[in-house]
Amino acid sequence: MEQINYGFTKKLSLSYEKALEKVREALSKEGFGVVADIDMAATLKDKLGIEHRPYRILGACNPPNALRALQAEEEIGLMLPCNVIVYSSEDGSTRVAAINPVVAMEPVKNEKLNEVAEEISVKLKRVIENL
Repeated sequence: MEQINYGFTKKLSLSYEKALEKVREALSKEGFGVVADIDMAATLKDKLGIEHRPYRILGACNPPNALRALQAEEEIGLMLPCNVIVYSSEDGSTRVAAINPVVAMEPVKNEKLNEVAEEISVKLKRVIENL
């Protein structure tokens, strides 16, 4: 696993479809559901007529922690859910990355929210590590 300044990423030797399946399973094991599934390749083809390698944005939500975040900061919904991406790289591998909520929540300056972000960060990091 590699850490980027705003998330965690991992290169997999799985097909794109198999990686998507594994990511959903790993998210579920950590208590996340996928509440949004954006197929960027299909959107780019439909809206712009552009062919793009497979690229999905999964909006992952851990309901108990989402509730805690909303209770700590009502407008935090602007930054929810936690995004996890799965895409085919130019080198033929599949890459998976998850946002680091600690970094994403830094500008908010709310101590209660920081606690939630820390807990979610541990869970998302574990999702990526276990792929």
